[in-house]
Amino acid sequence: MFSFLDTKAAKVFGTEMAHFYITRVPPEALLKEKEKQLASKAKQAMEKMADQITVFKKQNPLNIYKVAQMGNAFKWTLKDAGYAESYIDKLTQWFIVSVKL
Repeated sequence: MFSFLDTKAAKVFGTEMAHFYITRVPPEALLKEKEKQLASKAKQAMEKMADQITVFKKQNPLNIYKVAQMGNAFKWTLKDAGYAESYIDKLTQWFIVSVKL
């Protein structure tokens, strides 16, 4: 029963995925790079993240509480990195949907 409330692995994974994205598409790239280059980098990062999400889900049973905590860790890590709020919201939504699929 207590494993239902244990969100440590989910939070760590959410933070790791945010750092993974940050290293591949840094916030300053949103200002400096051309839209086409940025879209390509973001797509590649998200494809690799989707693979990692699939592996994580197979190894860790998730529930709605864990998914929420994971998404929150992901979002706040991106926020601390300096991304725009609207960008964070879209990326976090994609992340949570990917985790739920």
